[in-house]
Amino acid sequence: MLTSLQNSLVKQIRKLHSTKERHRQGLFLLEGTHLLEEACAMDYPLEVVCCTPEWEANHPTLWEDACSRCDRSEIVSEEVLVAIATTVQPDGVVATAKRSELQSQIPFTGVVLALETIQDPGNLGTIIRTAAAAGASGLWLSQDSVDLDNPKVLRASAGQWFRLATAVSEDLKATVQLCQQAGMQVVATLPTAKLTYWEIDWHKPSLILLGNEGAGLSPDLAAMADQEVKIPLSPGVESLNVAITSALMLYEVQRQLNA
Repeated sequence: MLTSLQNSLVKQIRKLHSTKERHRQGLFLLEGTHLLEEACAMDYPLEVVCCTPEWEANHPTLWEDACSRCDRSEIVSEEVLVAIATTVQPDGVVATAKRSELQSQIPFTGVVLALETIQDPGNLGTIIRTAAAAGASGLWLSQDSVDLDNPKVLRASAGQWFRLATAVSEDLKATVQLCQQAGMQVVATLPTAKLTYWEIDWHKPSLILLGNEGAGLSPDLAAMADQEVKIPLSPGVESLNVAITSALMLYEVQRQLNA
């Protein structure tokens, strides 16, 4: 059992709390029983899995499953587990996985989200969770957004992170153009739009553009839209949270498709 905070593996995993180190090591953190269950359910390859003796005793089947998918497994003390986790009260297990597995193939069918400069990991995780629940085909993220593998993003996704095709776009405008060339309609959410989001025909393959929490969509990206829509707001209310906006639009797509 690993008990020393000076152990080289412990030090390596602790460094993954930092964005810079996750990029340098090419690894990211999976924390908690639910995320590990989802990773195993989706056959996601793992690098290292660490758990406390108590957690192993309470989850023998999951531990065996996780160990069969990783390169190294370690039983660690409670003190070590707390040190390598980013949460205040970890539930007994932490794993690492390769960042190289992050990129997915995003189809040009159904409804896809394209997010520009999203900064809040809670927002991104909630959008991923909602998109998976609403049956979205995938999600593009601009390179200047919060990392897809930020620990808070994974937690906020409630495990749906593993079930939605996601990818980081090096050039979101070029990605939007590719989607248009493939026959997708591009829909931008803008407060100045004349149409409301339920007046669009969502039966067509669609790419929904959503912008930064404070600044919204950049003018260049907004100008590429085939359709502009708004969400009606009461007087005095300037905007909605981007995760709420995504939920409203994704479920309008669902409503139309299931009508």
